[in-house]
Amino acid sequence: MPLSEVVVLVVAGVLVGFINTLAGGGSVISLSILIMMGLPATVANGTNRIAIGLQNLVAVSSFKQQKVLEWKKSLYLSIPTLFGSLVGAEIAVDINEQVFQVAIGVIMLIMLIFILFKPQNYIYGRAEIREKKLSWKIYVIFFFIGIYAGFIHMGVGYFLLAGIVLGAGYDLVKSNAMKVLIILLYTPFTLLIFFYNHEINWKYGLVLAVGNMIGALVASRMAVKKGVNFVKWVIVIVVLITAAQMFGIYDFQTLLFPVIHHAHQIK
Repeated sequence: MPLSEVVVLVVAGVLVGFINTLAGGGSVISLSILIMMGLPATVANGTNRIAIGLQNLVAVSSFKQQKVLEWKKSLYLSIPTLFGSLVGAEIAVDINEQVFQVAIGVIMLIMLIFILFKPQNYIYGRAEIREKKLSWKIYVIFFFIGIYAGFIHMGVGYFLLAGIVLGAGYDLVKSNAMKVLIILLYTPFTLLIFFYNHEINWKYGLVLAVGNMIGALVASRMAVKKGVNFVKWVIVIVVLITAAQMFGIYDFQTLLFPVIHHAHQIK
């Protein structure tokens, strides 16, 4: 692997790890880069899970050190998410690649609409909900979130944040800590499914993971230090950038293509 590709993957990983830890949707960057580097969409999807797993291991450790992690409810919510993710991963490895590419675009549009609907509900926690036991409806919701997570993962952070804030009553900082723990717990199992089906490029995945881990460490520290409003504005910026990509204001892949094209030419 040429140095230029290593640099592209690490720098992209830092950005992805930062965005994923504070909000979600960062995988649109890593998936785009992996596909442009020549990986089939399904292999890119599997390869991305390596970086996601290591990214969240770092984030969980950091949130734990800062004492903002709610372990009990995180573990409860991780169970239905895990089972759902196994279903989603099985769908992802068997799906036609062209259909998968179309699904990415549709899911991103749905994600954008979902996040923009009453965004004020995603900012502050609610004690009256937080003090109650989790209802069976929340477990069902997290099972379906798990299916989505296993299928593509991209943007799942938004859905997990919504479920934790609205369903469990935690603010954005604690919800982010719970989110990364839930993702950490199901990712190894989905990774095994992609590995079994030969849908992983370990070389690209491990290099990308270096950047993801750096980004996750920085983001988790800043989330606790800067507080809820900082996290809110990171989410707003990410959503606006994603919207610009979706509506054709700019093409993220076109912006990156010259760099990656140059990397392939000097192999």
